[in-house]
Amino acid sequence: MSVEGFDVGRADASPAMAERMVRKLRAGLMPPAGSARPSEAELTQLAAALETSLDAVARAHPNPGRRSFQRLNRAEYQRSIRDLLALDISAGDYLPLDTKSANFDNIADAQLLSPTLMSGYLRAAGDISRLAVGDASAEAIEATYKVTRWVSQRDQVEGAPYGSRGGVSVVHTFPADGTFTFRVSFHHETTGDLFGSGRGALHTAERPEQIEISVDGDRVALLDIDRWMHVSDPNGVNLRTDPVAVTAGPHRVSAVFIRQFEGPAQDLISPHEWSLSSTSVANAYGFTSLPHLRDLAIRGPVETTGVSDTPSRARIFSCRPAVGVDPHSCARQIISGLGEAAYRRPLTDENAAALMALYDAGADDGGFETGVRMALEGILASPHFLFRFEKPPVDVRPSDTFAISDHDLASRLSFFLWATGPDAELQQLAIENRLSDPLVLTQQVRRMLDAPRAEALATRFAAQWLRLPDLEKMHPDVRTYPDFDEQLKRAMRRETELFFEHLVRKDRSLRELLTADYTFVNERLAKHYGIDSVVGTGFRRVAYPVTELRRGLLGHASVLTLTSHANRTSPVLRGKWVMEVLLGSPPPPPPPNVPDLDDTSVAEAGRLLSVRERMERHRASPACSSCHRMMDPIGLALEHYDVTGATRIRDNGAPIDASGELFDGTPIESAADLRAALLRRPEPIIRTFTENLMAYALGRRLEPYDMPTVRQISRAAEAEGYRLSAFVLGVVRSPAFQQKGGIVATPDTDIAQP
Repeated sequence: MSVEGFDVGRADASPAMAERMVRKLRAGLMPPAGSARPSEAELTQLAAALETSLDAVARAHPNPGRRSFQRLNRAEYQRSIRDLLALDISAGDYLPLDTKSANFDNIADAQLLSPTLMSGYLRAAGDISRLAVGDASAEAIEATYKVTRWVSQRDQVEGAPYGSRGGVSVVHTFPADGTFTFRVSFHHETTGDLFGSGRGALHTAERPEQIEISVDGDRVALLDIDRWMHVSDPNGVNLRTDPVAVTAGPHRVSAVFIRQFEGPAQDLISPHEWSLSSTSVANAYGFTSLPHLRDLAIRGPVETTGVSDTPSRARIFSCRPAVGVDPHSCARQIISGLGEAAYRRPLTDENAAALMALYDAGADDGGFETGVRMALEGILASPHFLFRFEKPPVDVRPSDTFAISDHDLASRLSFFLWATGPDAELQQLAIENRLSDPLVLTQQVRRMLDAPRAEALATRFAAQWLRLPDLEKMHPDVRTYPDFDEQLKRAMRRETELFFEHLVRKDRSLRELLTADYTFVNERLAKHYGIDSVVGTGFRRVAYPVTELRRGLLGHASVLTLTSHANRTSPVLRGKWVMEVLLGSPPPPPPPNVPDLDDTSVAEAGRLLSVRERMERHRASPACSSCHRMMDPIGLALEHYDVTGATRIRDNGAPIDASGELFDGTPIESAADLRAALLRRPEPIIRTFTENLMAYALGRRLEPYDMPTVRQISRAAEAEGYRLSAFVLGVVRSPAFQQKGGIVATPDTDIAQP
């Protein structure tokens, strides 16, 4: 970025450049290294002058921005089906992965349409409508629930009966009353032998390991495991049950091992938390090895006997036609209720007629329930359900800015805070055209933030902003970290989600993202952190010990693990994460042909070099030093945390040296110093959070003309102590959220009504 020709007096002529300068000045990243650096007061005055100029132009020429229609992504589709039909489905079974842009998967212009996507929506509509209504003529299909080898299977899993260990426990929706068979498969060694059959196995021919299949806690099968089974056997390493009678609807199905022992394992070394960390020790002395479930398959119905009442049927069939009475009145009541909830607005006469035509076609073929099912399939396949169109008033020209309707405002608000469609109260306020009233809108935002569904702000918004989905791909080197298993990884992510959810629920200050002296842990994560007196799988709030250096997000194992490599920490990735996610100022991409740090890894004087020593050699090149000067001090300040986020005092035998100097010259010695330095310049963190929250709420990338609004929201939040509700209300009250900008007509613009 060259500012040689930039005129501060005419900053509005180059808003994109001016906004980049404001961002870097506020973060202390300007001027670049090697340049004369004015005083801090002068740099602050320059940033303020640029902001004043840009904000004045924004007030004189407001632009709320615009976006095209949005479609329901995987998470929104799944949640909408659950709210509409009381049915839990996996949207990933039908829809391809969502494209991300600006950190989020709900950005409108990145939501491309394809034949694969549309086929998925249509297939989902057919399957889900049959599953919700029930299908007495259902054909046998097989659903498989996998248990990856990353899952430790030494302890009881959530939802499983007491006295069990390992395995899997799931809620499976059965399409009809009938008989079903269950198949269980087991992990095996590379030789094909059952894992857990060697010297370290606890089961014998006289007392074999057993696996229990239960439905809603009632045992339906108990299978003995042959310790000598092999993949070359006719049935492989699989066991099957006889047909079992199960009624339609959701049931908890567990396939778990009967616990054969209690107490510490008699291993020669400390038992690994990850019970399947390596198959190479399966036949070795001194290691306890147990059979592990690989997957559970549910097949059926083999024979169908009918359809029982289910939560979905109770939600759908709000009435029943009396004998001898025309069922159309009841059908219209059911279809209207489902249609209005799904379309997120009252049905038009055309909508109602089209859905009733589907009902008639289905009823002629199979009766009342078949007609309702076909109408429901039409609802789920309708563009009015799958897409969020925001039509302008009829008297508005394409180039005009207009306020969106109350129904569209209800949808924006609901998908923002709940990641699903509006509830009955929002719908009624929209029908009465009262939702856009500022007082009513504020009341609804506060009501929605208090509702359980507001957890979506943590699991959807915060998770994507903080890059928590990247944690799924992290698998630290098993030889160095044999205690890192799937349960620990899930606990890491859940800790961060619960932490952010707590900030929302209790309306805490955003500054606690960095300063909080508490967190949320279960027994597994507490043990990883060295926190005592936490027992069980449930999460609870705990305060850090006074001497603990772990505070806020920078001490969360989720962040520290996703910014590491499999076999070593990465100051570069950690520094880059802070710059991108918290400061909103990503470093430039590396120059071409720069060798990876691993290529410079050497031993010296009979010992391995620490990460810090290897980094110093790596950035000796002038081509690397400029970028590393920004990132490395940030990442090195977190070197007291290893690849998995556990505390340490040495790296490859060398004492940890976390000292450094930030880009603006601030010296730091530890993670605590880094937090303090970041909080001395709160504007970049506050505005980056606001920018991400606003982008997620609007479903579009923010442009330079949006930044004055971001600053306005941030300043208003400062007056309220940076409480989370102040940011949410600021976004909802903004013209960008309540209005839609028009298309500026140019000779090359193809103006079309949205």
